[in-house]
Amino acid sequence: MIDYQKLPKRSIIVIDMKSFYATCECVERNLDPYTTPLVVAEPNRNGAITLAVTPYMKSLGVGSRTRIYEIPSKIKYQTVPPRMSLYIKYSKAVVSVYQDFVSKEDLHIYSIDECFLDVTNYLKMYNLSVYELAKKIMDTVKRRTGLISTAGIGPNMLIAKVAMDIEAKHTKDNIAEWTYEDIPTKFWNITPLSEFWGIGKRMERNLNLLGIKTIGDLANYDLKKLKNKYGIMGEELWNHANGIDLAKINDFNERPKDQSYGHSQVLFKDYNEDNIGIIIKEMIEVLTFRLRRNRKKCNVIGFGIGYSKAYGGGFYHSRKLPNSTNDKDVIENVCLSMFQKFYEDYPIRKVSISLGGLENNNTEQLNLFEPYEEKIKKDKINYAVDAIKNRYGNNSIIKASNLLKDSTIIERNKKIGGHRE
Repeated sequence: MIDYQKLPKRSIIVIDMKSFYATCECVERNLDPYTTPLVVAEPNRNGAITLAVTPYMKSLGVGSRTRIYEIPSKIKYQTVPPRMSLYIKYSKAVVSVYQDFVSKEDLHIYSIDECFLDVTNYLKMYNLSVYELAKKIMDTVKRRTGLISTAGIGPNMLIAKVAMDIEAKHTKDNIAEWTYEDIPTKFWNITPLSEFWGIGKRMERNLNLLGIKTIGDLANYDLKKLKNKYGIMGEELWNHANGIDLAKINDFNERPKDQSYGHSQVLFKDYNEDNIGIIIKEMIEVLTFRLRRNRKKCNVIGFGIGYSKAYGGGFYHSRKLPNSTNDKDVIENVCLSMFQKFYEDYPIRKVSISLGGLENNNTEQLNLFEPYEEKIKKDKINYAVDAIKNRYGNNSIIKASNLLKDSTIIERNKKIGGHRE
């Protein structure tokens, strides 16, 4: 049994702008998004994907990220081209409102239209409950910008986010407040799994094959089996299904400082959830090669995605590890976990990975879920492969996946001259 009394209880608010791009366009035109049939998409392209639709369009059954030709012909609507500079202007105006209520250290900009606020230390100052403060902030955003929002409240970032995603849009004030006591009744009934923050369609399919169909199934699954199969990601999935999230807002705002190894790649075509994994894994292979060669380990991982120019934006987040590592599989699990959590299903044109908090590789933290003999064997293989690459170049040993059409590592190795930095 999990003793929730021992877990941190913060007052976290997450606020999301409803139909952000479409509502910005309506505000600019002095239109009501609840009565206006408006779509944000590239004009004159029948196969274009809608970036956003107004709440009115959603009420007619048209979702965001729908192709234009999929919108029923009986619906008459206006199409406007995306204007990223306009949306960034509105986003800054919204963030300015938040900064009037909390300090920079207690604010995390999750995306262009969504932010987390830790208001734990502000409730006495404002003499408001967390629910009242959330409503006050949302009302201020509406008054200053004309934008409509939804909010989730919880004792940690995870619970606040899931409350907003699942329930807030169905409440009178567009606010949902959940506590640890709500985990069995509100978390565990969530299905399909991809409705839950941080679980994508691919992970949903993998978990379904294990007989896991609801968040309750995941919460009650054998933790050791999940850890063995998915590493850090498996443990995080289990923790999140049980409402456990020890992350603090500062954890996501921290970027690798001082000495770090970074790798950023601008892609020659659009990638998505189905094929970006190969790029992420190849970049991590390059970075962990550098770690091992310089006898270093890292404890801060930064990971970012940039979307194609037509969509703009992206994300960059950091994760601090409990133990330093140069293990490719561990770092890969962390990056893929962040990808699953923050990816917004837009075409990808840039990937950035940074490994910071470097320290000398002269100590070893044992992993209870991995036999020490297996760890030694893996290290010997890695260093043997490294030695061959150091002598004959990075393309002297390649994986079968490096021959796939979406791989870029062979050509990149040629351009940078083999193994040299």
